[in-house]
Amino acid sequence: MRNSRQENLSEHSLEVSMLAHALAIISNERFGNNLNAEKAALIGIYHDASEIITGDMPTPIKYFNKNIQGAYKEVEKHAARRLHHMLPDYMQKSYEDVFFQAKEDAYLWKLVKAADKLAALIKCIEEEKAGNTEFISAKKSIQKLIEDMDLKEVEVFIEEFLPAYSKTLDELN
Repeated sequence: MRNSRQENLSEHSLEVSMLAHALAIISNERFGNNLNAEKAALIGIYHDASEIITGDMPTPIKYFNKNIQGAYKEVEKHAARRLHHMLPDYMQKSYEDVFFQAKEDAYLWKLVKAADKLAALIKCIEEEKAGNTEFISAKKSIQKLIEDMDLKEVEVFIEEFLPAYSKTLDELN
């Protein structure tokens, strides 16, 4: 879709990292969990690193059907393994649970996925504010995906923080 402002992978990864960190803190402080918020942020930083090798595939194609979705997930896993093996041997262990989900970090990875969806929703809000109507239907479908994730941390974020993204700088001050 046409963007009023282009976003690069580094910007997106930083935003996802900060959102994942916030979701983990919400989880700890509001729901009594004991998640490693810094690790959530780190996973968020690297969540799309495989795109360095694969490039970014447009969402409508990536999720066109289960076969394509499954095949693309395999391509992403292969790219992550390739990136991981490009690291010197002495660094590979330190990056394993950043590139590959460890069982004990499953909930962190869910929060990172939610943060990725929130970043997409925020992008839609920003584009709408800039007068770009091409993001209206994308916004609705992303809101549905987020709702279907059924994560209370995300509900808190949406209630307490998301409204600020629709405001101007003057309104925030």
